[in-house]
Amino acid sequence: MAAVAIPSVSYGAALSSYDATAENLKSQGIFDVRRYGGMGDGKTLDTRAIQTAIDAAALAGGGVVVFSAGNYLSFSLRLKSFVHLHLMQGATIIAADSPLPGDATGYNGGVYDAAEPNTAWNAYQDYGHNHWHNSLIWGEEIHDVSITGPGMIWGRGLSNGRGRKGDGAPFIAEQPGVGNKAIALKSCYNVLFRDFSILKAGHFGLLLTGVDNLTIDNLKIDTDRDGMDIDCCQNVRVSNCTVNSPWDDGICPKSSFALGYARPTRNLTISDCFVTGCYQMGTVLDGTFRKFAEDDHVPRTGRIKCGTESNGGFINITISNCVFEGCQGYALESVDGALLEDVTITNTTMRDLVTGPIFLRLGSRLRGPEGVTQVGTLRRIMISNLCCYNAPAKFGSILTGIPNSSIEDVRLSDIYVETAGGISSIGPDLPEQEDQYPDPNRFGVTPSYGFYLRHVRNLEMSHVELSHRLPDARPAFQLSGVDRADFFAITAPRGGDGVFALSNVTDLRIGWSRAAPDVTLASVSGKTL
Repeated sequence: MAAVAIPSVSYGAALSSYDATAENLKSQGIFDVRRYGGMGDGKTLDTRAIQTAIDAAALAGGGVVVFSAGNYLSFSLRLKSFVHLHLMQGATIIAADSPLPGDATGYNGGVYDAAEPNTAWNAYQDYGHNHWHNSLIWGEEIHDVSITGPGMIWGRGLSNGRGRKGDGAPFIAEQPGVGNKAIALKSCYNVLFRDFSILKAGHFGLLLTGVDNLTIDNLKIDTDRDGMDIDCCQNVRVSNCTVNSPWDDGICPKSSFALGYARPTRNLTISDCFVTGCYQMGTVLDGTFRKFAEDDHVPRTGRIKCGTESNGGFINITISNCVFEGCQGYALESVDGALLEDVTITNTTMRDLVTGPIFLRLGSRLRGPEGVTQVGTLRRIMISNLCCYNAPAKFGSILTGIPNSSIEDVRLSDIYVETAGGISSIGPDLPEQEDQYPDPNRFGVTPSYGFYLRHVRNLEMSHVELSHRLPDARPAFQLSGVDRADFFAITAPRGGDGVFALSNVTDLRIGWSRAAPDVTLASVSGKTL
């Protein structure tokens, strides 16, 4: 038989050209799913064939499991160390239907692997974060594993954890036999995901917990809950990804207690990614990019967020060159006692947001094992070169700690935000909500259209310009309980009474700004500039 060419990206010479005769495939480290009985017809369950190919590759010391063009229907697949899954152009792994309530089996008598026991930690994060085995593809304590494209993973039969399938049929994630994640890994290292697409991924497209030396590159995820959760992982690179996740977060670093101990997400870079929540599921992958109607009740979340699970912390995070559309803005949250520090965000464009472009929250929810009673930190945050068009009228950016626990050392520079405007009166101050779930829209309408700053120490904002399409009665900035704040080269339209509303502010400097005269104040309260 003539040699067969496979598109090659970076998975070695063995994939660029190989002899497809049965006797030579194994010797070259190629394990073709069809040669292990896979039909790829979208009707026959191919679970056994795929798993046999994975096991054969592992037994041989490693190799590439190849999916040629076709639709491979499957329940849970268990990854092994030194195994690489390669989805050729036109290849799709389809999650078979989970069982409906009261049924013992799903499609054709099959079920997903049972969720492993994790009762000791279940109370500290949502159900989906506590289990990995009840997934389409999963691995635990494995290493040197990869999945590459350009094929697709379609979580058609997965639960999104909210009680219904994508087609409206009811079933719940907690029911035995139900799968609720496309890919889940726990306690692994040396992992690569590249070039493939994920459609309708259930609760998570990627749930990666305690995974180190992790690379995620050029994925397209179009889904009904979280795109990717990077939980308690270290040395992580996420790049060139597109995530459409209208009902939940797009790219979501976390630091939960799911491993049974607090472990930070550390040394993470996210670059050159597009996140959105405004497109109907599937239309990003098929290139039609159909937006939801304005009256569709869709959260349009779709953002990059650190949290809410924040037991272990977030240390050394860099986010750069990202685009947001029709979703919420950045969120950095420490509410479960963790450190969140040393974060830089640069070169971001945003359009048609549903909340303010920046949300920084230090809180005291303190969800965790007994003895977690100390509020964490949120400090050394630098955000620069951010351009936001059509931010919502109701919600400005919010940076808020809690009494006696301030956000510290924040630098915001080279920022332009245009809001819709049109708010005709100044509403009440925002509630503290010290122990509540942190989300910007839960605070209500902000009393300032640009930035709401409360319980912040050592803040610097420079070369920041705000505007709005319709007149807005609110001030651009509201400061409350802020210590040492410098504003330099600030441009903003005046609200009804001014630009800066000040309450319990110490060590304030405003200079070289069109928004207000130069001023230095040791202490000020109940004043508007």
